[in-house]
Amino acid sequence: MQFRYVGIDHVQLAAPEGCEDAARRFFGDLLGWPELPKPAPLRSRGGVWFRCGRHQVHVGVQADFAPATKAHPAFDMVGLDALRSRLSEHGVPVRDDDARDEEGVRRFYVDDPFGNRLEFMERR
Repeated sequence: MQFRYVGIDHVQLAAPEGCEDAARRFFGDLLGWPELPKPAPLRSRGGVWFRCGRHQVHVGVQADFAPATKAHPAFDMVGLDALRSRLSEHGVPVRDDDARDEEGVRRFYVDDPFGNRLEFMERR
């Protein structure tokens, strides 16, 4: 084969126009992801970028925005219970998925401020 994949560089989440402050509060303040500067040619499009571990999450403005309620990114992490507590303390509803616990993975789902589904998972 003449090509190979290195991995995922970033995940793009869509959001409505004017989403930047809510994205900064949720992804930056609540989840603790550092904000990344957008390249100058892309700043006029709106949205905001964050670092999540080795990867990036780009929140981009979509004119005809509709949240992704099934398709979703899954974030592999350590400290799932601490994140669950933090989200609950800030009024973010957490949905558990106990049906997949036999895989040796614990997980839960939340919606970002725009209704996009996000999965947080921790391997045992």
